[in-house]
Amino acid sequence: RQFPGCGNIVTFSQFLFIAVEGFIFEANFGRKRPAIPIRNYFIMVAMFFTVSVVNNYALNLNIAMPLHMIFRSGSLIASMALGIIILKKRYSVSKYTSIALVSLGIFTCTLMSAKQVASDSGLNQEDGPQVFLWWLLGIAALTFALLMSARMGIFQEMLYQRFGKHSKEALFYNHALPLPGFLLLAPNIYQHAVLFNQSELFQVPVIGLTLPIMWFYLLMNVITQYVCIRGVFILTTECTSLTVTLVVTLRKFVSLIFSILYFQNPFTGWHWLGTAFVFVGTLMYTEVWNSLGPFLRRRRPKEE
Repeated sequence: RQFPGCGNIVTFSQFLFIAVEGFIFEANFGRKRPAIPIRNYFIMVAMFFTVSVVNNYALNLNIAMPLHMIFRSGSLIASMALGIIILKKRYSVSKYTSIALVSLGIFTCTLMSAKQVASDSGLNQEDGPQVFLWWLLGIAALTFALLMSARMGIFQEMLYQRFGKHSKEALFYNHALPLPGFLLLAPNIYQHAVLFNQSELFQVPVIGLTLPIMWFYLLMNVITQYVCIRGVFILTTECTSLTVTLVVTLRKFVSLIFSILYFQNPFTGWHWLGTAFVFVGTLMYTEVWNSLGPFLRRRRPKEE
């Protein structure tokens, strides 16, 4: 919120931390050979790096964080579309219905945000069209990142089918191989490092260390991002894909509500309707109702 363009230094810090951790504990200081040929990781990493950078830059193009979250929740649409085209998959009527709901939700929120941008930019007639064009470019960037992310997921699925599941190894290489690419973003990263140094001082509780508050925020972001990724990895090894998808969906919803309430982001009744469509559609896609049905039927006789 203080530095909207700081996405690159945040992403670089996350990648560096996870890469160092993986180099020590997964790659065993480079002595462990990867189970999946390294050339496949380079292809995956090119997609992963592109998606991360494009999503970061979208926030600089008049895209509000709630819209950013909702738009990225449309990954189901992109995955289904590319699955039909590339993998020749076919889905049930309920799956297509859920995708239609998600699409309608994203369209509603996008349309309402467009009206907000138009009304805000209407205060300055000279800057108005330019602001709106930047917003359209942001929507195009989010759409591209959504499709690229879905294509990466399909590529990863094909790799796992061929070589077996190696999620922790993939996590390490997805974060280690892109690190040289951040050299292209070095001026921007350095610029924000300087800005972070100039932020107000903050005394860390318990340990009493004093440092610029933006570095403290960054440290907390890196730690929570690491916990998040490791948590998802543990879920994929211990639970079904349905449970993982449901937990991640609920996490997105909690993030969205927190963003709106705590940071006072603008959110109208139409936005709430669109959000409801997105998350109901997502839950329909995971078929959570089918899983809850037998559970509830087992509970009723006990209660009676």
